[in-house]
Amino acid sequence: MNLKKAEDFDPELLILFDAYVHGTIDRRGFLAGAQKHAVAGMSASMLLAALSPNFAQAQQVSPDDSRLRTERLAYPSPDGHGTVNGYLVRPANASGPLPAILVVHENRGLNPHIEDIARRLALDGFMAFAPDALTPLGGYPGDEDKARQLFAKLDQAKSREDLVAAARHLKSRSDCSGKLGVVGFCWGGGVAHLLATRLPELDAAVPFYGNHPPVEEAAKVRAPLLIHFAAVDERINAAWPAYESALKAAGVRYTAHVYAGTQHGFNNDTTPRFDAASAGLAWERTLAFFEKNLRG
Repeated sequence: MNLKKAEDFDPELLILFDAYVHGTIDRRGFLAGAQKHAVAGMSASMLLAALSPNFAQAQQVSPDDSRLRTERLAYPSPDGHGTVNGYLVRPANASGPLPAILVVHENRGLNPHIEDIARRLALDGFMAFAPDALTPLGGYPGDEDKARQLFAKLDQAKSREDLVAAARHLKSRSDCSGKLGVVGFCWGGGVAHLLATRLPELDAAVPFYGNHPPVEEAAKVRAPLLIHFAAVDERINAAWPAYESALKAAGVRYTAHVYAGTQHGFNNDTTPRFDAASAGLAWERTLAFFEKNLRG
């Protein structure tokens, strides 16, 4: 049985997988719940493998693409974990300062998928920087299960400060034009929302299916927001009506899109939850939003 797309899986199984990915249940809990979806030739463990990322197959831009300059660097985070590592990517032919975009990963650290997204942004003429929130625990371990386990051990308050420091470091670089945006996915989507409340100097924020800040924080947002939602994502979507009301009351500029039929993580092209049409439209909108607010 060749399972490649979200529609190949029972929606209940996808919701169960989302609970596993976000730590609500452990591996054993997923396998127990997935057992009733197992069929001949496809056990519960095989279903988990089918739903798990395939980084090599989904890679769009090679790490050694000659059109890009990549760099591993460390930046200071005095209010966080002290020093944090990250991945910086710029167009190789850049002749001057560039608008910068912070790329914030999901709850697994700086994996190959997020590095690939940073490279995609650099090919569109931006300087992209992707920090690794798992730095204090040794960095992304190369295994998604281990990464999730490590992520649960992070001091989240310090990790939030690490991302605030990353944004400020990026904006202060001499090769940054002074324009700064952020795009984040899942946990990183929540960070994108957070940075919009913390950094008045932020010029654009794009959260993909991220947790919303408390409603009282909405009045602090100065940057325009472009918010992407999966349609089947109650864990995230339930808090949106109250936060949207707070954004409206504060006069915040925002646009929100819900992508019909999609699951949480629909932009991640390494897993079957990926929805090519919706992800393509969301990314097209994201690039246009950054062009307008960072370069326009």
